[in-house]
Amino acid sequence: MDHFIQVSGARENNLKNISIKIPRDQVVVFTGVSGSGKSSLAFDTLYAEGQKRYVESLSSYARHFLGQVGKPDVDAIEGLSPAIAIQQKTTSNNPRSTVGTLTEIYDYLRLLWARVGTPHCPSCKDEISRQSVDEIVDQIYSLPQGTRFAVLAPIVQNQTGEHDKILEQAKASGYARVRVDGSFYQLNDDIPLHKNEKHTVEIVVDRLTVKADDSQRMTDSLETAFSLSGDIVIIYQYESQEEACFSQSYSCPRCGISLNELTPRMFSFNNQEGACRTCSGLGFHFKVVSLKGASAIQQEEVDETLAPPCPDCHGDRLAPMLLAVTVGGMNIAEFCRLSVSGALDFIANLRLPGAKATIAELILTEIYSRLQFLDNVGLEYLQLSRTSGTLSGGESQRIRLASQIGSGLTGVLYILDEPSIGLHQRDNARLLSALKDMREMGNTLIVVEHDEETIRQADWIVDIGPGAGKNGGHVVAQGTLDDITMEPSSITGQYLSRKKQIAVPEYRRKGNGKSLTIIGAAENNLKEIDVSIPLGTFTCVTGVSGSGKSSLINEIVYKRLAAELNRAHTSAGNHQQMQGIHFLDKIINIDQSPIGRTPRSNPATYTGLFDQIRSLYALTNEAKVRGYGPGRFSFNITGGRCEACAGDGMMKLEMHFLPSVFVACDACKGKRYNRETLEVHYKGKSIAEVLEMTADEAVDFFGNVPKIRKKIEALCKVGLGYVQLGQSSTTLSGGEAQRVKLAAELQKPATGSTLYVMDEPTTGLHVADVHQLVHILHALVDGGNTVVVIEHNLDLIKNADYIIDLGPEGGTHGGSIVCTGTPEEVANCEVSYTGHYLRAELKGNETNEYNGSTSYPY
Repeated sequence: MDHFIQVSGARENNLKNISIKIPRDQVVVFTGVSGSGKSSLAFDTLYAEGQKRYVESLSSYARHFLGQVGKPDVDAIEGLSPAIAIQQKTTSNNPRSTVGTLTEIYDYLRLLWARVGTPHCPSCKDEISRQSVDEIVDQIYSLPQGTRFAVLAPIVQNQTGEHDKILEQAKASGYARVRVDGSFYQLNDDIPLHKNEKHTVEIVVDRLTVKADDSQRMTDSLETAFSLSGDIVIIYQYESQEEACFSQSYSCPRCGISLNELTPRMFSFNNQEGACRTCSGLGFHFKVVSLKGASAIQQEEVDETLAPPCPDCHGDRLAPMLLAVTVGGMNIAEFCRLSVSGALDFIANLRLPGAKATIAELILTEIYSRLQFLDNVGLEYLQLSRTSGTLSGGESQRIRLASQIGSGLTGVLYILDEPSIGLHQRDNARLLSALKDMREMGNTLIVVEHDEETIRQADWIVDIGPGAGKNGGHVVAQGTLDDITMEPSSITGQYLSRKKQIAVPEYRRKGNGKSLTIIGAAENNLKEIDVSIPLGTFTCVTGVSGSGKSSLINEIVYKRLAAELNRAHTSAGNHQQMQGIHFLDKIINIDQSPIGRTPRSNPATYTGLFDQIRSLYALTNEAKVRGYGPGRFSFNITGGRCEACAGDGMMKLEMHFLPSVFVACDACKGKRYNRETLEVHYKGKSIAEVLEMTADEAVDFFGNVPKIRKKIEALCKVGLGYVQLGQSSTTLSGGEAQRVKLAAELQKPATGSTLYVMDEPTTGLHVADVHQLVHILHALVDGGNTVVVIEHNLDLIKNADYIIDLGPEGGTHGGSIVCTGTPEEVANCEVSYTGHYLRAELKGNETNEYNGSTSYPY
């Protein structure tokens, strides 16, 4: 039992009372079709139980502040370790959160710049140093013996006026000489000072000669000069007319700018002591935009993409004095703008003098190791200054993964949600190596994953299914790779054994002869490239992570076309011009963001299906007799809904230091509607019973209502037949939300001039679901539309008509066009990473130009 995690009677969500033994200290992959119950077992059962046990070990007082995790629906779990979940969700949308702060690298950078940084004057750029009186005396003694010099105390620096009182006070104090504007005078002289001109006045405290036995007099004179000037002393050599400025604190003798003792907190843009005063450390000015149709709570949100950089710090977030502190000739903001790989090079080649090298040694070791972890999980292209809100789910997850590798914990159960998301095949090997390193440290890894290479590299595989939703929730097969491939009921095994596979299409479309051309694309790391997208085709934009795919498609193409065609208030990324816009009538971005912000949103409401169902119920004889219109059947407005729960169907009970409890509403028993509304039936079913139907069940139920049946069939076409019509949008995965949006688009009449944009639509999809997605994308293009997909999945890439491959690397080494053409042409490109992996996929398959047929050998 010590070598296994034993789960007995798991029933969370769609799990069918499953019991399973999971080997410890291994990489275990949970796989299966989308919606089969993988996450229910991994996160909602194992992780939830681990969190519950941890919180229960604390005092009731602590639990009150930490919040609670409800008990999962499971009989027992034995052998469970402390659990850490590393999920896809973007870590934070706070504009103050960056890659550097998330990984704690920035904390070490603040310490480094505070302890070994070299301050400079932000105005004249001169180096600022501070020295004690003894150190200054030692420097004077380094001059040749017999050198004559004067100790000067600046008391007026570049100020207008005659300064009579100051001169009289100096004379009264026993001083005989001054230097005014670079010339020496006796205080008894008629010194030319003009009221409206700026002057610099320095008292000659003493005149000395460098000799061995005069150190005490030097020390006294320096201390006197410091007391007069406040902080600055000038040593002037008579023969050479050279002079040197000294300060006991960080201040510029020339400009009079001073800096307090450097501390790590001063380099934090979240601290008022170091943050830029103009933007308060944000780096930009907020622009507040109103959201049409939003609730009062949602009426304002910050759109960082529309905000210009701060005019004072230019996006660097810190005060000018802190930005003038350098290590290795670079300030802290400049270092954070380096990519991870560039930062590694900088640290590796940094050479510090004397004691600074000793002080920095441990700090640099910590920074380098954390940067190395980021590099190991394929994030070498990221900048430390990049805000966390701009990271993809996969990038956020791998950042957390890198942090966990650095923590060095052992005996932990790590649960990961598709860590391969956003990774090119070239980088996948590094990720797998990082996972195995965590295993070798004595940890157990449960990875919810669809990536074939990850599944093949796993120590143990658990295949859940066989279908999705109500048709899932069983353990179909478990064991080694061979065990899975030999199980005939495992869909995953059939694809792994190649008994099933996504075939290469018989023909490649050439398009309609028109194209959308982007000239001079230079957003982020794009190198002023010119790109043409053939219209009427299925085009894939490929390349390693950070190569510039999203910058080209999401920041330039989508935002420019959304502004031009959809009248959206978007600002396109940097480019010179875009040709061929007039060939298109609209652009649609089908992403994986939620279809609604509240539990009241569901597939039926999003697709417009619910409006038609409510209208149908209003046409029934019972509804007409009672005078019920379509509004009566909405759970969002008063009248037909249950007022006890306001149409939610559930009641939330606060339990103080125990978890909040959600129970079915006593009045409506979870039906959402009041008794009178539920008495209206269509074919023997109430409106609540219809919402509980899956799409597969509903398509038969509404078989005689073409308008409704068509909308439900669209959900089934995209593989969502298992989803309930009234399922809360907040419970849908990103992949499911994306397919709901696809279903909504498939219902609309094809114009033949629409450009569809998708960013990694295979995220969260099993290979069987990808197979179905390929059908849908080809159907959209067969309607005359254009589909542009950013993708790493080779099954999808090999089905494209045209490929735009960017790279060759990520970050500063990316942003160029590596090659373009059909998958076969890209596969023959020796310098393309995508082509290298595509070659094996296409081996033995030959395709021809598209002949107009819509038949594909799937």
